[in-house]
Amino acid sequence: MSSKSFAPSAPTASSAPTDVFAVHGADPEVLAFAMAKYSRSALSMRESLREISSQRTEQFLNTFYFQYGHRSIADLAHIAFAIERLSLLAAIVLVDEQRWDGQERSTRYQDFLKSGWFSPDFGADDASATLYRETIENLYAAYSHTTAAVLEVLRRRVLRPEEMKPEAYERTLRARAFDVARYLLPLATNTSLGQIVSARTLETQVARLLSHPAAEIRSLGEKLRDAATGPAWNINAQTAQAFIDKLSTFEKQGSEGASVAETPLAAEAASLLTREVRTAPTLVKYAQPNPYEIETRRELAQAAAELFASHPIASAPLVDLVERTETLEVELAATLLYSASHHPYRQIRDLAASLPASQIEEIIELGLHRRGRHDELLRAFHAGAALRFDILMDIGGFRDMHRHRRCTQIIQGFTTAHGFELPGSGDLPAGIDILAEAGILEDFCSTMESAHRASQRIAAGSAPEPAESALYVLPLATRVRSLFKMDFAEAQYITELRSAPAGHFSYRRVAWEMFLALQRQHPSLAKHIRVTDFTQPIDILKR
Repeated sequence: MSSKSFAPSAPTASSAPTDVFAVHGADPEVLAFAMAKYSRSALSMRESLREISSQRTEQFLNTFYFQYGHRSIADLAHIAFAIERLSLLAAIVLVDEQRWDGQERSTRYQDFLKSGWFSPDFGADDASATLYRETIENLYAAYSHTTAAVLEVLRRRVLRPEEMKPEAYERTLRARAFDVARYLLPLATNTSLGQIVSARTLETQVARLLSHPAAEIRSLGEKLRDAATGPAWNINAQTAQAFIDKLSTFEKQGSEGASVAETPLAAEAASLLTREVRTAPTLVKYAQPNPYEIETRRELAQAAAELFASHPIASAPLVDLVERTETLEVELAATLLYSASHHPYRQIRDLAASLPASQIEEIIELGLHRRGRHDELLRAFHAGAALRFDILMDIGGFRDMHRHRRCTQIIQGFTTAHGFELPGSGDLPAGIDILAEAGILEDFCSTMESAHRASQRIAAGSAPEPAESALYVLPLATRVRSLFKMDFAEAQYITELRSAPAGHFSYRRVAWEMFLALQRQHPSLAKHIRVTDFTQPIDILKR
């Protein structure tokens, strides 16, 4: 036989056009399996979905996902969740995923007095429980009073244009009043959110929640895992059951005396239309607390406490664009320490840069030595970005900035150490001047100070988790420090978007300060940013 006989046949051109179609109705894990088969089979999507069963899916995922660690498969299974009646504190932790999509209740468009609030377990610490309740009730009373007072001042100050409908005018002014009043909402306030995430993100999210020191957040991790592995809520279940009942009645009429079991069409319809669907019964079932995260957090906190024992927290501006002068190793060590402290990044960076190389290596090792086989590196290792903004702002405004997930965000723990922010800084109609005109500025500040004192007292109490319980009474005006690492395109996007007149004055101010910092360090680049000058008056009726 000639060698020519062994030559592979040349591929032939196909006359079939490109086929594009949307897929609906497949369970998330089954769809993930079908898509993963593109790399392992020549079958089309239609052929794959027709032959795949839930049992085969589970077998495939157990082999390739858990045994071989092919985690990209879980990126193909996306699941929608409704998460209702969780605290603002828990919501902030929940959404802290770089690969996250969702929406939460807005403090601008909804009255949070109707939400209720979360109360942690105080055990036998009755004094802390009483102080907690009184503090929350005091903050809510101030929230209600502030909303009404600010709204009344705005009505006097801002006349309704003839072309603007009364309901739109009232809705816009109420949103601006909520912008001020939200500073008083405690982190205990209940909220609700929806999220659509891949199973891979969900598994990471659940493990992270289960590793948190707060009981509410650990419980939330368990509930997410149960929701993914248990039966999902079917929006069509009620309609489907009504159809099945009609079909069963019709069949019975045709067969006098027939039982439900003797109505085969209705039984078949029930098996198709009301079958139990579990969105991620395989991919999330093994999610557990992450020892790497838990132990590393503890060791970094201990190292930071020892290193900064004789270094009080340095003063810092609202926004500090920390120029790059250090090595990558120093940046990694500084970022790890930043995540476990309340000090500014510049102060930490400069201190880390003064350490001997061996000590810098030891700090980096703290962030690595407990890493398991499938653990991703801690977020602090996302280093090398050209722009690093260290931002100290109110928690409410931070929650808006938190949505910029193209950044690497390192968030320090909530604390009373940085004090609280007052709304507007006096340069906008919805700011300090309105509180003063309404005669409530002094009460506003007094309420904030009282809440911070209460948090400190609860933290020193004997509740099962005193430090975590103390966080819930912190109002959204409380300042929190966070490090945002990004490229120029993201800095341009944030400064343009967040400085726009329709935004909340808290993050408008941050965006403006980010722009000014860029202008000082990179003037030739900053001139291309279409920023809105925060210092100029705006029309608050424009949304």
